[in-house]
Amino acid sequence: MDIVRESGATGSTAILRLKGPLTLSTLFALQEKLREIPNSDTVIDVTETPYIDSAGLGTILSHWSHTQRTGHKFALTGVSPRIEVLLEITKVNLVLPTFKTAEDADRSFTGKAAKA
Repeated sequence: MDIVRESGATGSTAILRLKGPLTLSTLFALQEKLREIPNSDTVIDVTETPYIDSAGLGTILSHWSHTQRTGHKFALTGVSPRIEVLLEITKVNLVLPTFKTAEDADRSFTGKAAKA
């Protein structure tokens, strides 16, 4: 798995763009990148992630929980139909904020309306 870290428009959001499946064998790279992020708002972009297993979902939920405890925002973006099914089956879609793009999520964090 490749993970590219970027900053949002204001610099206060960490955007992690995942490339490759997020599974038990690849989640350690994501955990390491998440530990490197100072307490900040986080976007995990799974546009180029074809598959997430239960262990990968657990890693995402763990970081979401961390952001909730520290008063920061979290979003999952670029969710494919296959990943959406996983979120629906596990009912995680009811708690995890999702956006079409990382830029949309970042704008929502700063309170700036998306441009049409």
